[in-house]
Amino acid sequence: MSAVRDYPPPPDVIRGRVAWVFGDDFDIDLVIGVENIKSYDADFLRGKVMRAYDPEFADRVRPGDVIVGGRNFGYGHPHYPPMVALRDLGIAAVLAESFSPGFWRGETYNGMPLLTVPGISTAVGTGDDVAVDWRRAVVRSGGTELRGEPPSERARRVIEAGGSLKLLLAEHAADSRPR
Repeated sequence: MSAVRDYPPPPDVIRGRVAWVFGDDFDIDLVIGVENIKSYDADFLRGKVMRAYDPEFADRVRPGDVIVGGRNFGYGHPHYPPMVALRDLGIAAVLAESFSPGFWRGETYNGMPLLTVPGISTAVGTGDDVAVDWRRAVVRSGGTELRGEPPSERARRVIEAGGSLKLLLAEHAADSRPR
């Protein structure tokens, strides 16, 4: 059984491909199947990720790839294992028309860049090359440039730190130094 990995902060510009485009109101638990939402074992989850949609998905994903969603992406109960599975494959960001609030909070807490980008779900397709300047919420694909909503200052700091826990620990360490 492998442990959940420690994910580094993303590069300034994420370069990869669109690994998958989901529609509106996508329940993130379906990425691994609801019956698997209690597992954090990366090897086990790799064997389950996206099997219902594309059995070869896990073999195609490369580090830096992104997933794209429509409106209300990640709705339902925000369980972490589906995103653990996607991150372990190399998914570097999620771009969507909008996010479920619970999913957005949970994944931002974990340091995943989630960008609301109007028009993204119809502007790109699976396999398209993308460059994502996540701080400015600018997505380039082919000759198209889309602009979304940049993360707040606090969300940016959480993402740069590699997650909320790392940021809080760093802030606590800085506050406890002698002055």
